Amino acid sequence: MIHTYEQDGLFVALDVNSGAVHLLDDLTYALLRELAAPIPEQCPPAALAALKSHYAEADIREAYGELLELQSMGQLFSEDDYGVFAERMVASPVKAMCLNVSHDCNLRCAYCFAGKGDYRQGRMMMSAETGKRAIDFLIARSQGRENLEVDFFGGEPLMNFGVVRQVVDYARGLEKEHSKYFRFTITTNGLLLDEEKIDYINREMSNVVLSLDGRRSVNDRVRARVDGSGCYEAIVPKFQKLVERRGDKEYYVRGTFTKYNKDFAEDALALHALGFDQLSIEPVVADASMDYALDETDLPEVFREYERLGRLLLDAKKRGKGFNFFHFMLDLDQGPCAIKRLRGCGCGNEYVAITPDGDIYPCHQFIGHEEWRMGSLRDNTFDLRAKERFSKTTVYQKPECGRCWAKFYCSGGCNANNMQHAGDILKPYALSCEMEKKRLECAIVLKAKLMA
Repeated sequence: MIHTYEQDGLFVALDVNSGAVHLLDDLTYALLRELAAPIPEQCPPAALAALKSHYAEADIREAYGELLELQSMGQLFSEDDYGVFAERMVASPVKAMCLNVSHDCNLRCAYCFAGKGDYRQGRMMMSAETGKRAIDFLIARSQGRENLEVDFFGGEPLMNFGVVRQVVDYARGLEKEHSKYFRFTITTNGLLLDEEKIDYINREMSNVVLSLDGRRSVNDRVRARVDGSGCYEAIVPKFQKLVERRGDKEYYVRGTFTKYNKDFAEDALALHALGFDQLSIEPVVADASMDYALDETDLPEVFREYERLGRLLLDAKKRGKGFNFFHFMLDLDQGPCAIKRLRGCGCGNEYVAITPDGDIYPCHQFIGHEEWRMGSLRDNTFDLRAKERFSKTTVYQKPECGRCWAKFYCSGGCNANNMQHAGDILKPYALSCEMEKKRLECAIVLKAKLMA
């Protein structure tokens, strides 16, 4: 499978199965688009006839020889070797856990997938006892895995900061006994940050996700406090202080763009101007009836904005003032392992989410959908059949994905989004797919221009 496209003066060809990316001249690009796999030793007469009015025959034949050589090297029209891995997929040890320590929040973000913080289950906090049981569960289910990950999530996890600290202490106390190492992360809206919490997060959390949507007007329109007032002014200085003290430890500022701010490149620039250089601005995933929801009619404008953001980022990096944009950080040399390429984040298999009352779900976005509950810490139940099902949920089980050039990069999309918006974890959410493909195209062009 070959994907070809033009962007910013480049003619790009991606050999999907090998992952090889080729920058072509206009003739070779036009010729490649006339061919089907595998190409024979001699240039097909039909391809010659299609191009002879624009290019010299000798040049066409020379370009064909170059394409033929790429095919012989396994970098063009390569065979799909991933199907073998898909057939051998088995359930894996659990290695990561989203710990929802708070089903409450001090913001009421308009687009919140979690029902403004309570996941439509009622506002509640996780007890230290439940948090410790979750750590015991992760250790027991991790089998031989040494490196384990716990993400403190909500709602707003800083509303239950005491339990966060107790859980971290408990897990650290078990590391040597069980030959495990815990990597902790936390996602916060920042309202409750103070000196103590900043120092603790920077000491104990390997990564921290800071929720902020960009410009003040954009952020405060959709991210309001309980009383309806904006939060930008209160949050930004706290985030700046945290990042300034963080050193070289990981963080990123995570924003959301909606129909209200399809010029989201401006939000990326605004965040960078505040001193943040690790950024992610995600498209909102929302019911089509909401006035801030994106739909197919927005795609041309969104695509142009991704292209513009790529050009702005290229210019900034060349001036030595660049920043990282999460969706443009693409490794074209190695990339993720075969298993991750086929089934993505591992939700419901390698990764689970725990609610404040101890229920187990495939991930935090499945919480509240009772039919997807996998068990409970209260009675030590865990649905291994459901786990097995998720372990085998690969791009080869998703017909639309099997035909898509981006399948090994998005791994079939988000299972939760597929479930909520396409009605089936095996049916990709089309709107997200289109935006993911455009981001990948932009990421490849950016990488190519930076290497030029």
